[in-house]
Amino acid sequence: MGAPVIDRQLPTDDAAALLDLTRELATRELAPRAAAAELRGEFPREQFRTLGRAGLLGLPYPEAHGGSSQPYEVYLQVVEELARAWLAVGLGVSVHTLSCHGLANFGTAEQKQRWLPDMLGGELLGAYCLSEPHCGSDAAALRTRAEQRPDGSYLVSGTKAWTTHGGVADFYMVLARTGDTGARGISAFLVHAGTPGMVAAPAERKMGMKSSVTAQVVFDKAPVSADRLIGAPGQGFRIAMEALDAGRLGIAACAVGLAQAALDIAVDYAGERTAFGRPVGEFQGVSFMLADAAAGIEAARQLYLSAARRKDAGRPYSIQAAMAKLVATDTCMQVTTDMVQVLGGAGYVEDYPVERYMREAKVLQIVEGTNQIQRLLIGRSLLDG
Repeated sequence: MGAPVIDRQLPTDDAAALLDLTRELATRELAPRAAAAELRGEFPREQFRTLGRAGLLGLPYPEAHGGSSQPYEVYLQVVEELARAWLAVGLGVSVHTLSCHGLANFGTAEQKQRWLPDMLGGELLGAYCLSEPHCGSDAAALRTRAEQRPDGSYLVSGTKAWTTHGGVADFYMVLARTGDTGARGISAFLVHAGTPGMVAAPAERKMGMKSSVTAQVVFDKAPVSADRLIGAPGQGFRIAMEALDAGRLGIAACAVGLAQAALDIAVDYAGERTAFGRPVGEFQGVSFMLADAAAGIEAARQLYLSAARRKDAGRPYSIQAAMAKLVATDTCMQVTTDMVQVLGGAGYVEDYPVERYMREAKVLQIVEGTNQIQRLLIGRSLLDG
């Protein structure tokens, strides 16, 4: 039967061509390699280079700085297609985009001209250093410090945790404390991977997404020049939160892509596997699970697209991003669990990828703000009027 092509509403013919290119690359370069790379824990660096050379690592940023000036509505659908083929790659593109956000939106004209073209050009890969071992959701409690020296440069010391691409990235957006405790004392820095005094710990051993490197990054008086301060001193928390709003939409798109991949496998299986003389998909107990999955996936897709259109129009979208991340990732966890059930015993073994999809889905409910934090943000917005 094969995976269906999603019926998408795209704003331009160029966007449609971009999605066609993405599907071609996903089918040819990503999907055939995903299972083996996940089994061996191999980081897909060459696949990121392929996507970069195709122009897919700078889609939502201005053409003047090496991007493609695509609306977020289009960029997120690219991420969904990539995650549908290989979650680690889709999420990696989202993280790379997140790591470029600060410079693209808060950097000076000189900083953008100097660094952004290389960051968006396809050969470099970024990472985002916000969480620390003692604080994930409570980002304002971070302890990593950037002490300013008489010449204006900084020495950064501290440990960042749960860093996607930690140790394999070419540049890092690092949030560090330059002032007193609290959100107002945090600043943002663009740090090159070769900076002395910066080292990545061994990669975390995770239940899923084993091909995506996640590691602590340790700074021991790492020198960072003054011109690598992004935005004003003390503006880092605002930079981080605005980046996370956009990043949550990327996670929502990844979740929809992964859920769609699980449904694709289950539909094929339910149409071919027979029991009691007919395909198992004809039994109501199975067909209802497939129907619920399809409806949930489409609802989540439309929610992230609606939030993206608000962002593209310059309207507030923070709460809508929280809703999209919450609904899409909870839906993904439910769908991947149910699709394992549709396959029965076959769903529990590595012959089919749905068991891997189920393990991978869990992390999407945690990264870039746990779903409990999303509920807190949404509930607070309702009570605050």
